[in-house]
Amino acid sequence: MNISHEPSTRTFGNEDGLPRVPLPALEDSCARLLDWCAPLLDGTQLAETRAALEEFQRPGGPGPVLHAALERYDAEEGVHSWLDTFWPYRYLGRRDRIALNANFFFLFNDAPGTRTAPGGSGTAQAERAAGLIAGALDHKLLLDGERVPPALQRGRPLSMVQNRFLFSTTRIPGEVLDTVRAPYSDDWPGPSQARHIVVFFRGTMFRMDVLGSGGRPHTLDELAAGLRTIMKTEARPDAPVGHLTTMARAEWARTRRELADHHPGNAASLDEVETALFCVCLEDFVPRGTQDACDHLLHGDSGNRWFDKAVSLIVFADGTAGINVEHCELDGTTILGFVDALLGEPAEVQSARSGATSQGEPTTEPIEFVLDDRLRETVRGAGEAFAAYGAATATTTVSFDDFGGDRAKSLGVSPDAFVQMAYQLAHKRAKGFTGATYESIATRHFRHGRTEAMRVVTPEVLRFVGAMDDPAAGPETRQAAFRAAAEAHVRRAKDCQAARAPEQHLWELQLIQKRRGAELGVTEEPALYSTPGWLVMRDDHLSTSSAPSTSIRYFGFGSTSGHCIGVAYVLLPDRFNVYLSTPQPVAGAMHAFADRLREAVAELQELLASETTAAAASS
Repeated sequence: MNISHEPSTRTFGNEDGLPRVPLPALEDSCARLLDWCAPLLDGTQLAETRAALEEFQRPGGPGPVLHAALERYDAEEGVHSWLDTFWPYRYLGRRDRIALNANFFFLFNDAPGTRTAPGGSGTAQAERAAGLIAGALDHKLLLDGERVPPALQRGRPLSMVQNRFLFSTTRIPGEVLDTVRAPYSDDWPGPSQARHIVVFFRGTMFRMDVLGSGGRPHTLDELAAGLRTIMKTEARPDAPVGHLTTMARAEWARTRRELADHHPGNAASLDEVETALFCVCLEDFVPRGTQDACDHLLHGDSGNRWFDKAVSLIVFADGTAGINVEHCELDGTTILGFVDALLGEPAEVQSARSGATSQGEPTTEPIEFVLDDRLRETVRGAGEAFAAYGAATATTTVSFDDFGGDRAKSLGVSPDAFVQMAYQLAHKRAKGFTGATYESIATRHFRHGRTEAMRVVTPEVLRFVGAMDDPAAGPETRQAAFRAAAEAHVRRAKDCQAARAPEQHLWELQLIQKRRGAELGVTEEPALYSTPGWLVMRDDHLSTSSAPSTSIRYFGFGSTSGHCIGVAYVLLPDRFNVYLSTPQPVAGAMHAFADRLREAVAELQELLASETTAAAASS
């Protein structure tokens, strides 16, 4: 980015000056795809993929036609990036349930002075939730005035556009493609003017007005009082409508339409939920431990959630808290910035800065839906199906208090490269083979940048995991293999950060063919998209993503296939926490992976430390 002046301090002040995401050349993406998939294929599979790539990119072939259409789109006025259409189709086009499959969570650090003993009075819960609400309102008001400082990376501003989707944003199910209801849009210009949030307690939804008529927040004490009033309810609806947000998207779209048409009040209730600033989900129990808290943040009681809501703050009976996030417009880096702001200062400071003023206890009233027997049966069925789906998901946590980024750096290796190599070694030892591995790479330094898809397995990775279990390989051979694999990892990550990666480019060409193939004369899906190279490389055995923040303890998401292990990790200078998820039928492989990961982290430290010691002795 060539900026001759200091970056703007306004939240969205740098967006127009950010560089555009470069559109890769077709031949470069085809060559990279062949390189990236090769370590996962045998000779026959590689030859089939190579032949399909040659046919795809030949002059007059489907590739150049589709790529030319993408170039024209990228040059259109008002288009920020050639990925502008890709992202909605990738996220809003998925037709399965988003709960557990797409939404992600963060488990917050404990707030000093708000916890009570298990089974306590709930004071800690109300105070913690009130503090989080106050912090969120402060952040919203700062954001409305563009006073949230833009995120910087090595002094360069990052895109802040996603912050427009933090408040009053809801994913709306569609039969073919979902949509997003949000402020800063043609239908809803500027920041949200909503004054309320939705509070869930025991499956009942309540509207709670958290901003007064003048737009000023209620005080902390008043917010806590409003929450305690809600928590006095004893009612448990027999069919909590939140369950519906766990359905497959087309089915939920049809049910939502039926719900709205059934009674005029239902449309109004949906409007209350969808326009609310955010959700607060109050749980009436204390989690049994860290993993139990994580599991409930990921899925929990769906009657006490609205998974379509962009932001849901979840607070347990002892004050333990976290967040569940709808992913379509929000990535982890944006949410981490929000969470760091939320937890970075005492709630009292945030409340005062926001201009909170005493206005009496906030107005609270139930949000009710009128159901007939058919709808009630649908709601209950959705809840039962999701509870079974959650029970069919195995999870575990792996924590390292004696390893972190500082330790990796002291051994002369990139912290992320170290843990990714540990994942590869652990997977090979747990399952007996090296499988396709995805890693999310942030690209917010570009205009409207989100993430790039990195594929971790390289030829160097194969040589490294082979050397580690080769009895004939001595320490020096293993050290050299590790270093080569780590360096290859860093090079590929830098390529992804620079948008030099094949997958999303070729995927968008596939989507263009589906949307516009007849118009462009590419009526058949190119053979490339049924080759082993395309399919095997994208069939995750490990799906990995990191969330480096001192504000959180754990980060997590569901797995992406019937054999995938979701690997969400918090890698900080002094600690390393991992949350793993996989389908219950293959839980044994996940637990074996967790055991091998503990061993791999220790073994690789020892291996590299001995290299450092030997180098020091020789000098």
